[in-house]
Amino acid sequence: MFERYQGGESAILVHINFADDNEREALDELELLADSAGVTTCAVVTASRGAPQSKFFIGTGKVEELAALVQMHQADVVIFNHSLSPAQERNLEREVKCRVLDRTGLILDIFAQRARTHEGKLQVELAQLRHLSTRLVRGWTHLERQKGGIGLRGPGETQLETDRRLLRERIKYIQKRLEKVSRQREQGRRARQRNEIPTLSLVGYTNAGKSTLFNRLTQAGVYTADQLFATLDPTLRKIELPDAGPAILADTVGFIRHLPHDLIAAFKATLQETRDADLLLHVVDCADEQMRENIHEVNSVLEQIEADEVPVLMVFNKIDKLESPSPRVEVDDEGRPCAVWVSAQEALGIDGLLEALNRLLAGVLVEHQLTLPPSAARLRSRLYALNGVVNESFGEQGEYVVDIRLQQADWHRLLKQEGEQLERFISD
Repeated sequence: MFERYQGGESAILVHINFADDNEREALDELELLADSAGVTTCAVVTASRGAPQSKFFIGTGKVEELAALVQMHQADVVIFNHSLSPAQERNLEREVKCRVLDRTGLILDIFAQRARTHEGKLQVELAQLRHLSTRLVRGWTHLERQKGGIGLRGPGETQLETDRRLLRERIKYIQKRLEKVSRQREQGRRARQRNEIPTLSLVGYTNAGKSTLFNRLTQAGVYTADQLFATLDPTLRKIELPDAGPAILADTVGFIRHLPHDLIAAFKATLQETRDADLLLHVVDCADEQMRENIHEVNSVLEQIEADEVPVLMVFNKIDKLESPSPRVEVDDEGRPCAVWVSAQEALGIDGLLEALNRLLAGVLVEHQLTLPPSAARLRSRLYALNGVVNESFGEQGEYVVDIRLQQADWHRLLKQEGEQLERFISD
């Protein structure tokens, strides 16, 4: 039904430098996006403007230059590094005689290529439908005619109106399916909260090395590649920390400048993992010249999804690309880890990262030795469920001698529930 750009074609890239910093994009990022979509770049057109032109976005002289380049290279598509209105896309296509795609459309297409799970495909389709709903008229210029023929004459719904209605119905259907997915994820989160298992969420600019770090910490074998948006579908794995015990690590989609709002809305269920996390690991490519701008963009998206209040540990990745790589852990004024310098690819600084996570999640630990009679089997089972048993042996009368290490909150909860009976078992 929909006219969609397909990867593997030749393209001409268009990049405009604006005076307004809020409108600026990076040319090298457009080239990376095009490469990630499987595009062969024939030429790059650049220009400087104070503001976009209303009809073509670029000036008429640049439109003529673009049309000549399209004809010279027999290009299949022209890709703008900016957001175009539906009217601007139509006007440009009329002049250059080929498909015109804006930055949002390119990102959506990359997402469509990367989605693997059913949930991911639904999320991408929802974002595409919302984006294409305003552009439906372009590929269907004949559809303003009303239906005709025997039994179909007279006033009625135009074909374009029919397709818009079908589009709205499909969007509603996908939204219902995603609401069901969201409820299922919420149940999983509640179960983890009941078991008091902390959740760590990897966030960061796209291609910062989140999935490589995820694989290094969990041995998960998640797909990684040196390209933008290599990861779309969220992956959760359990890791064990020496003192803090088990934790859930979530790998999430990377962020990018001016991430389309339709994508943020469509990926709400996925991004919920980030908002509900106990700790965010903000992964940064420290070898990137635009490191500070990337950090700002990630913080901006975290604010949009209401995750800016979650505690953050900065993880500066790819130190192997620096002149003098030095893995280290930085602490704040209170002595708490606030930044870690690592190389996930070369396994540098990973022990320091695990120790930082341990210190942030473990809190105050309580250590005791308990002597439990056979009748206290239920209590012993609870201690194992809390992952608090460090060592266990048997006494001369067949009792259990258990060395435990628990977070202070867990210990006080046990004392409150078990009362004086638990205190009687303390033998240290």
